[in-house]
Amino acid sequence: MPKTHWGFDIKNIDRSVRPQDDFYHYANGGWHKRTKIPAEESRWGSFVTLRYTTEQQLRELLRTLMRKSSSAQRGDTKLVADAHTSAADLKRRNALGIQPLAPLRRQIYGIESLEDMLKVVADFHSRGIPSLWGAFVDQDSKNSTRYMLHLWQGGLSLPDRDYYLLDKDEQKRVRDAYQLHIARILKLAKFSSAQVAHTKEVVMRIETALAREFMKKEDTRDPEKIYHKVSVAQLSKIAPAVPWKEYFKKTGVSTKEFIVGQPKFFAALSHMLTTTSIEDWKTYMEWHLINGSASALSDAFVKANFEFYKVLTGQKKLKQPWRRALGAVSGMVGESLGKLYVAKHFPESSKRTMDTLVSDLFEVFAGRIKELDWMSDPTKKKALIKLRAMKRKIGYPSKWKGYKGLQINSKDFFGTLLRVGEYEHKRDMKKLHGPIDRTEWFMYPQTVNAYFAPNLNEIVFPAAILQWPFFDPSVDMAVNYAGIGAVIGHEITHGFDDQGAKFDANGNLKGWWTSADKKRFEKKSKVFVSQANKVEVEKGVFINGQLTLGENMADMGGVVIAYEAYQKHLAKHGRETVAGLSPEERFFLGYAQMEQEAARPEFRKLAALTDPHADHIWRINGPLSNFEPFYKTFGLKKGDKLYRDKNSRANVW
Repeated sequence: MPKTHWGFDIKNIDRSVRPQDDFYHYANGGWHKRTKIPAEESRWGSFVTLRYTTEQQLRELLRTLMRKSSSAQRGDTKLVADAHTSAADLKRRNALGIQPLAPLRRQIYGIESLEDMLKVVADFHSRGIPSLWGAFVDQDSKNSTRYMLHLWQGGLSLPDRDYYLLDKDEQKRVRDAYQLHIARILKLAKFSSAQVAHTKEVVMRIETALAREFMKKEDTRDPEKIYHKVSVAQLSKIAPAVPWKEYFKKTGVSTKEFIVGQPKFFAALSHMLTTTSIEDWKTYMEWHLINGSASALSDAFVKANFEFYKVLTGQKKLKQPWRRALGAVSGMVGESLGKLYVAKHFPESSKRTMDTLVSDLFEVFAGRIKELDWMSDPTKKKALIKLRAMKRKIGYPSKWKGYKGLQINSKDFFGTLLRVGEYEHKRDMKKLHGPIDRTEWFMYPQTVNAYFAPNLNEIVFPAAILQWPFFDPSVDMAVNYAGIGAVIGHEITHGFDDQGAKFDANGNLKGWWTSADKKRFEKKSKVFVSQANKVEVEKGVFINGQLTLGENMADMGGVVIAYEAYQKHLAKHGRETVAGLSPEERFFLGYAQMEQEAARPEFRKLAALTDPHADHIWRINGPLSNFEPFYKTFGLKKGDKLYRDKNSRANVW
């Protein structure tokens, strides 16, 4: 971006919209009028365009790398080059068709008993193939100094249980499309019409039964509701149909305790394992194998799979092969690709500037905690201890993951995917016997995103998000504080949102609030829920206030903290008018730019029904309708659509 640009395009403003009524469209309406969503996208805007920019950077990096002779490729360069060659070789993938699945399908065909079936499930899990339930290694939320194996509900193909159980228009639309998808994929796999009809009936019956036992998505956010530590003996009582000792032995697990996320699901699954015929389970497993692998097979399968994906998201056109291949490389050797990306595109100066901004935001948040009128001193003291203990990671890992021993065969894409799955499974299982790796990242540097990890009590900002429109040292600091500053504040606030606040300074799920403060906090949280519940995203589809509570609280915290940090910056460096706009006006315009997005109706409905993040328009108008400095800057008064009476505003931190 040219340095003469202060970071916001005035042409994006729509003067026909009053900022007091709808600030999102006031700030972004001009952009919306000029913008069409590309056919390859379900949405387009600040986050997505930066992701696309990052893809272009990676594409050029790969082009340079692939021009080198194979003899000149070493280490990470060789891993990335071979992974890319295998993923991009569509000619070979088209020639193979469904053939790569043959050995796995034979395993399913060979099942003759429940014992056989569960051996196949264990084998699939050890190779990274999803089947029936999930198993992953993470910290013990009540003892964050050790890793535990977590068992999680699974076995569905649709994004959420409600798509099976509700008869509202959107759920029925997607459910009907899914059944057409089953038929389309299976016909491609040479199933007869009778086999297609039978498979469709079996899959819908089993998945619907599993969906009835799924924990609701709102509850899966609650760390207390998903924490059930059990022994093998206790697990065997919950789900007696599964030979857990054999399962753990085959998957390389040797610990004596486990955390079960949803005991009710596992109990119901155990019952289903003994009451559903083995032949039906084989039918179900084969469908899941084919469906889950479709995007890694021939063009015909990729395109058939996309036909259902576009029903979910509204995306009109399949992404170009180079973009799909690039995504596959990240999935296989993401840290090797990240290391090459950082060397090319992330200067140390950005890391230093970002570190200063994070320090500013921490200072502001600490000051706000001290000034809270609803929190008692004992709870404030512990909140400050947690804040001061919160670590930051910026740009890229201090210690990169290695891939020693991983066989990347440039002529065997699907086989490589299985080997990667097995390699990463073994890497995970090794964690169970070692100390907590506090250098580990759960996103790659080339990811345009950020996160808060409650068990590690840390905030993480990958290199790729540290670019305009979120961060650019050459533009007006109003835009930087409103962009990356609000992102930083958002992630800090996650440590103190409705769920993050249940973890202490050491990352343990442990109460640190007085009972009176906890009640006041929960009362304040309910205001966020009730406000969001009233927002209709598309006809008949509303924001789920409980599902989005944590993100909505973090959005509010983000703008509050970033704004105050910017005011401190102005006090040190002085104020100026730019493009006829005050510093505060520029801040709020920069803030609205961060969520600038055009989205297809299908995507907006899918997100509202499944995503803990609220709709992009609400992520601007919601926080600002509760924020007093916004009222002062734009002169909000009673009768304006964004106006709220002071005692009805949502705010915590």
